[in-house]
Amino acid sequence: MVPGSTADSILTEGELPPLVALVRRLHDNVGRALLGKDRIVEFALVGLLAEGHLLIEDVPGVGKTLLARALARSLDCRFNRIQFTPDLLPSDVLGTSIYNQASGEFIFQPGPLFAPIVLADEINRATPRTQSALLEAMSERQVSLDGRTRPLPPPFFVLATQNPYEFEGTFPLPESQLDRFLIRLRMGYPDPETERRILSGHRPGQPVETLSAVLSIDEILSLQQAVRRVRVEAGLVDYLIALVGRTRDHEAIALGASTRALLAFYRAIQALALVRNRTFTVPDDVKELAVPVLAHRLLTRTARSSSGGHSAEQIVEEILTKLKVPT
Repeated sequence: MVPGSTADSILTEGELPPLVALVRRLHDNVGRALLGKDRIVEFALVGLLAEGHLLIEDVPGVGKTLLARALARSLDCRFNRIQFTPDLLPSDVLGTSIYNQASGEFIFQPGPLFAPIVLADEINRATPRTQSALLEAMSERQVSLDGRTRPLPPPFFVLATQNPYEFEGTFPLPESQLDRFLIRLRMGYPDPETERRILSGHRPGQPVETLSAVLSIDEILSLQQAVRRVRVEAGLVDYLIALVGRTRDHEAIALGASTRALLAFYRAIQALALVRNRTFTVPDDVKELAVPVLAHRLLTRTARSSSGGHSAEQIVEEILTKLKVPT
């Protein structure tokens, strides 16, 4: 059975106003620091509310880390930043057990990954060995070490950044790692008017430093539960399945979207509907999220280039134009 499809679990219109008020409060607070990026903020909230993770790609200095900091400061929870470098070890991320001479026992010292919000800065500068340490954490929200499974604090949201145009000293993320990111975003340069507002806003200091927490962990978890109850009609489910299936038999794609991608896509359109004050999804939700959710998961038959995956984006857009839209 499709998640959230049972009649008794559907979100009702009467439940919507307080939920949307929470979303708007978070959106507006983050937007105070990240000017002119309403759509980016909106999609970041989709990643959080859909219980996924976010990969932010772009050149340095356009607000990737700022988005992560603004979102973290807006939530009443702990935030850890991990600067990924080639010499970073898995234990530096996950933690390690240290022998206590007084007690004669090993005591586990959790690493920076044990936080509700984690910024993995320049994630592609770490070696594949360290990158792979995140796989279980991002999928299962737990870490298995020393024969024990340790849960990670909710909502456990990873925001990772990378510069797709600089390849010196970097290790491209493998497909298994990319598949664990719900959405990939590109910030883009702000327009001149927005840059004027940025310059004006930075005169007294960093605007992000003035942000205060506007949502609690419990409120975020309640929003995530509400997302699961957003209605997705059977025709839209068929549309999703056809879109993902077409990536698997497209002549230009060597590796199509996985079932994990389909499940993530389903949850993402539910989250976008809630963010936009709806208890139901529409075909436009699928069209808007298709590239951010699918393109980074596809491996094209041509070699990877400095284009940063634009060919995969074009293929997804081409597939969309050829699929029949449900009514």
